Amino acid sequence: MRAYKLTFAALAVTAGLSLTACQSDVDGKGPSSPSPASTGSSASPSGGVPGSGGSANRSGGKGAGGKGTTAGTGSGTTGKVARCRTDELEITAKDGTIDGDPDGTVTVRLKNRGGRDCAISGYAGVDLKTDSGSLSAKRTGEHANPAVLKNGASTAFGINYPLNKSGGSGVRVTGLLVTPPNETKTVALAWPGAATLPVTDGTGTPVKVGPVGNAGQGG
Repeated sequence: MRAYKLTFAALAVTAGLSLTACQSDVDGKGPSSPSPASTGSSASPSGGVPGSGGSANRSGGKGAGGKGTTAGTGSGTTGKVARCRTDELEITAKDGTIDGDPDGTVTVRLKNRGGRDCAISGYAGVDLKTDSGSLSAKRTGEHANPAVLKNGASTAFGINYPLNKSGGSGVRVTGLLVTPPNETKTVALAWPGAATLPVTDGTGTPVKVGPVGNAGQGG
């Protein structure tokens, strides 16, 4: 019985070797060596950082520690858009006060007339011209969302001010000065709100301005 088992095992080994030799002869390549991929420990299929799907390579990066492209410049972005210039904007102002509001509101609208899309965000500079001098509006502190203003499209912001209910003459408003965000050129407009502001004590300003994109009440 022992001799029979050894003979059977020998025949099995011989048959296996013969089958391997036959396969090598058929494909003409001989016994193959392990593929290079089987020797790596953590390389991703596309050669990028493991788990990233090779996105660094597709976006022009040079791997970890290399000088890749700046974030936000890959596919799916629209690229940089130049900011809106004062001369490209048609700026108008109207009374936006709603009956029953405790304060008055003026809505300033900015329309893109530049023939191209432009970027705009932040707060405009606002000054009221009065018979007692210039009065600068204070920012409300609301978050300003950046936006691309399409050619021919409009955005707006609100100016909030106290109504003169004192019965006195108050401070007479004679004009409105608006400087778009990140610009230095100012546009002079007629003041469409209430004719006067109440006289206030102290050095603070009672006039508030919201960020572009938030027209306030009545806007």
